[in-house]
Amino acid sequence: MARTFIAPSILSADFARLADAARAVEGNADQLHVDVMDYHFVPNLTFGAGTVEALRKYTSLPLDCHLMIEDPDRWAPLYAEAGASSVTVHAEAVHDLVRTPKAIRSLGARVGLAVRPGTPFERYESILDRFDMFLVMTVEPGFGGQSFLYDMLPKVKAVRQMLDRRGLALWLQVDGGVNEDTIEQCAEAGADVFVAGSAVYGADDPGAAIEALREQARRARTGG
Repeated sequence: MARTFIAPSILSADFARLADAARAVEGNADQLHVDVMDYHFVPNLTFGAGTVEALRKYTSLPLDCHLMIEDPDRWAPLYAEAGASSVTVHAEAVHDLVRTPKAIRSLGARVGLAVRPGTPFERYESILDRFDMFLVMTVEPGFGGQSFLYDMLPKVKAVRQMLDRRGLALWLQVDGGVNEDTIEQCAEAGADVFVAGSAVYGADDPGAAIEALREQARRARTGG
């Protein structure tokens, strides 16, 4: 049975109350998405490994770290050591596609590979068995609250078809502009892990927003 995981992004939460933001989605979220930006790979600066370590003390949710940074080969294992349950590196930044996934996995975390909107996924098809998740960015990485890029839907669908054709059990994640207006199309295209920022943390009741998004995705997948 296909999964329907909702991963709220704390990029859209109040940075001064991250522990409260994590608690607000306990019992509803499947993961807590942590966008790590270094002001080099993307023009924004957000969280570091210390933030992950601190969050680990306040939530039992799996921490899904998305590294939008230069030199993830060097820094990615630190996030697994800090308590991340999964660490995603960008295909455009990682240099060692053998050692880096192995290093992350050796520390007990799942490992993901992300691609920007303009990066063809096909060039990485032969090495995807080294990863546990594939992330298709549906906005240009760097800032929260952006509008969904609808021309990424065929890419999501093509990735799903490729994973199914090859019998790969990777999770297929979408990140960027995922909300009540776009999640159904993402689910129909084959995504099963949905990063939602403003749609969750901009709601009066973040937990209820998560369940509403999950139900939309499930209905879209089943046609019911």
